[in-house]
Amino acid sequence: MSKQSPSLAARRDFLRVSAAAGGGLLVAFALPGCNRDSRKEPPPEAAVGHATSRLSTDSPGLSTAGFIRIDRAGLVTFTVHKVEMGQGTYTSIPMLLAEELDVDLAKVRLEHAPANNALYADALLGGQVTGGSTSIRGAWGPLRKAGATARAMLVSAAAQSWNVDPASCTTANGTVTHAASKRSLGYGDLVDAAAKLPVPQDVALKKPADFRLIGTPVKRLDSADKVNGTAQFGIDAKLANMSIATVAAAPMLGGTLASADDAKALAVPGVRQVLKLNNAVAVVAAHMWAAKQGLAALAPTWKDGPASGASLAGIVADMDAASRKAGAVARHEGDAVAAIQQAAANRKLEVVYQMPFLAHATMEPMNCTVDLRPDGCDLYVGTQVPALAQAEAAKVAGLKPEQVRVHNHYLGGGFGRRLEVDFIVQAVAFAKQAKGPVKFVWTREEDIQHDMYRPYYLDRISAALDDQGRPTAWFHRVTGSSIMARFAPAAVKDGIDSDAVEGAKDQPYSVPAVQVEYVRHEPPLPTAFWRGVGATHNVWVVESFVDELAAAARQDPVAYRLALLDKQPRLRAVLKLAAEKAGWAQPLQVPAGRRGGRGVSVQFAFGTYMAQVAEVSVSAEGEVAVHRVVCVLDCGQVVNPDTVSAQIESGVVFGLGAGLWNEITLDKGRVQQSNFGDYRVMRFNEAPRVEVHVVQSAESPGGIGETGTSGVTPALTNAIFAATGRRIRKLPVGEQLKGKAAA
Repeated sequence: MSKQSPSLAARRDFLRVSAAAGGGLLVAFALPGCNRDSRKEPPPEAAVGHATSRLSTDSPGLSTAGFIRIDRAGLVTFTVHKVEMGQGTYTSIPMLLAEELDVDLAKVRLEHAPANNALYADALLGGQVTGGSTSIRGAWGPLRKAGATARAMLVSAAAQSWNVDPASCTTANGTVTHAASKRSLGYGDLVDAAAKLPVPQDVALKKPADFRLIGTPVKRLDSADKVNGTAQFGIDAKLANMSIATVAAAPMLGGTLASADDAKALAVPGVRQVLKLNNAVAVVAAHMWAAKQGLAALAPTWKDGPASGASLAGIVADMDAASRKAGAVARHEGDAVAAIQQAAANRKLEVVYQMPFLAHATMEPMNCTVDLRPDGCDLYVGTQVPALAQAEAAKVAGLKPEQVRVHNHYLGGGFGRRLEVDFIVQAVAFAKQAKGPVKFVWTREEDIQHDMYRPYYLDRISAALDDQGRPTAWFHRVTGSSIMARFAPAAVKDGIDSDAVEGAKDQPYSVPAVQVEYVRHEPPLPTAFWRGVGATHNVWVVESFVDELAAAARQDPVAYRLALLDKQPRLRAVLKLAAEKAGWAQPLQVPAGRRGGRGVSVQFAFGTYMAQVAEVSVSAEGEVAVHRVVCVLDCGQVVNPDTVSAQIESGVVFGLGAGLWNEITLDKGRVQQSNFGDYRVMRFNEAPRVEVHVVQSAESPGGIGETGTSGVTPALTNAIFAATGRRIRKLPVGEQLKGKAAA
């Protein structure tokens, strides 16, 4: 027997067939990157309907893995392997399926995927994770192929019933039609017949010219539910006999509980229990107000921990010392170090940039509802990592992972915060002491003061310049925490955290000699991914520095960049168009009594090419107003233009708030910020007009959710320089311009 080709084996692993209970077809559809062993057998139908569904799990029909199910009424149920946290995945991903399956988007129903790394792992992230602007990029090929394969099987079933050539049939709106004989059948009428057919290999996907849905503006499928209040977020979970608890953890790093007045807390009407951990307390009550009043009456006191004396000043001083030592080399081309050392003082530039710790400040604070029993545990939560949440909850509860069910919900903001499971682990630990199901809700103060923070970064960057002011050598040393060392240790290789150097190692400019280094420095504060991840940090550093190089060369910032992007045609294109749309060559009109300027940035991040131009004005007192941001992006094939625009606008506002005002500071081991009064969020009246221009492309899609955030901060600070002549080398802008705008 001849050995089958690896490519054929891979195709058969992608889609495999078994009979569905009650009739119909189950096609095992695996995303590339899933555990190969899990693909050798189709998943049981129970896995398909593990999450709450509008259809029964044993309804007859055509099913595609744990993802797609078509019932006899022609309705399509899609078990979404990603979560919806405002980025539009619950509209854009179904569009991919509906396009290739040729069904009306209104006939697609969605359900959350259960926790299962084997079935729902993301090929780009290596697990059941939503993050890194990967949702569309990861689903683009596999989901379209699944839809096209299911459509081909339905067409074959219809063609056999009519005894015609499948090529003579067409599909539209969930119906197969044979025009010559004027016959048609709905998909629901064909699912049982399709169950008896082999799965076709190498089905053809639609060409972009044939798209009827992809590339068109589609209203969000979840908008109505969010407007009328029926959409369920984690904080909306309600169970029979459920109590509500609020939490207080030690306010200082490493602190532990010293004392608490249980009697006073239990005397508050509505309070039912006081729960204690080594470093936290929770008051369980009939409702949130009673829980908060009970917590106030509890008046816990705390013992200092080993890091209780930590301060931001001390952390930065340690980072500065660490940054002066050689780091692990992430990129080495030529001898950049020697070239810069040998360059004349007037032919080189050396700069230090600093970015602060940042909180996520999601609109929905951390929460988790736990129903823990001796034989199992149910979690009602919004999480970006359901399988990780399941595994960690099982460890704390002393259960097997399969005994923990994760009921995922809409997320009221993720931004990387809900990639973490600390609040879930804490909730389960408390639940071991609780009587009955409990919803644990963090207050806003608890949420900000016990976040997992975007790392503080200190970057040393330098360049040697030729007589035209162009860099001949480039050196960049990144110093900061390694998130990957904790979150995905295998991703750290040769001392390099790939996230920490993203946007630095692969900076897009043509320079003969380049060296990029990474120095790992761990602060006492816990660190985590934040919207834009490594690119948010390094794009600001690189684009600020290039702007400084342009100024040193006395050249226009746009022209200077274009000259250095000679090997980046897509970046050059978006930069030229951004300058045109922003009126870069025209004088900027600003309100009387203010100084104005434009700033520019370019980036290639998350598979998307982007240029941004920010227009700002600065008052005599140093107050910064951002009036307009022009964004031009080449993100490959656009799935939903409305989602693209919304995500860019959202990212711009998020990034501007961080760049202008946000920072987390530490004194005596305690985070100093607590709510939106001292951790400021951009308001409607402060938000600029954001213009989004998308370059038409048939390339594979790039990511969108984080690109606006990572590119806007350098455009902002470069615009401030254009207006005031003052460089911002440390974020946030904050009070740095007060009294100095006219300098």
